Amino acid sequence: MQAREDPYSNGDGGPVRFIFSGAFRLMDIAALKQALRKEALARRASLADRDRLSQRIAERFLAAIPISNGAIVSAFVAIGDEADPAPLVQALRTRGQKIALPRVVGKGKPLAFHIYPPDAKLVPGVFGLSQPAPDWPEAIPDVLVVPLLAFDAAGNRLGYGAGFYDRTLSEFRVRHSVLAVGYAFSAQAVPQVPHHEGDEKLDWVVTEAASLKFER
Repeated sequence: MQAREDPYSNGDGGPVRFIFSGAFRLMDIAALKQALRKEALARRASLADRDRLSQRIAERFLAAIPISNGAIVSAFVAIGDEADPAPLVQALRTRGQKIALPRVVGKGKPLAFHIYPPDAKLVPGVFGLSQPAPDWPEAIPDVLVVPLLAFDAAGNRLGYGAGFYDRTLSEFRVRHSVLAVGYAFSAQAVPQVPHHEGDEKLDWVVTEAASLKFER
């Protein structure tokens, strides 16, 4: 990570390590997460040349992530200044891979997934998202390309706070094998993401600078 003033540093210039125990209430962790979200959004918004960086992420993803020929890969439609998986989707389609997209079903529920044909037109969803229509063919992805605000070296992910991917991964990992890959810029790495037992770790994070594999 580049040298910069970090709001999560101690007085000696080193990073603060969040230590979570039973004494920490969920509301304490939620407050830490919210503070980190604000900082992570500002950090990501300050990045230049995001299109070029997104292309590099796609190249690293294709080189690092094991995907079988028949696997279904779920991507996402980038919003705002997120790392854009569109170059990855195009490359996977060229290889003959089936692509799926998530659909928000409702508050407190896991995501649904639908096959995303090349010529399909997405429909408006909640939170300003574009997503599949409910009547599109459903899919069970083998690989989930996951958006995020921040990640750490242990595979912890900071999302936007709705918990959709945590609920989805928790349900999927009970039923079948699925690979969760965070798709992010290297500047989104932080010393430690506040987390609790309900937060699902990633299997990989791919950035323009590295492909990081984690043990869960």
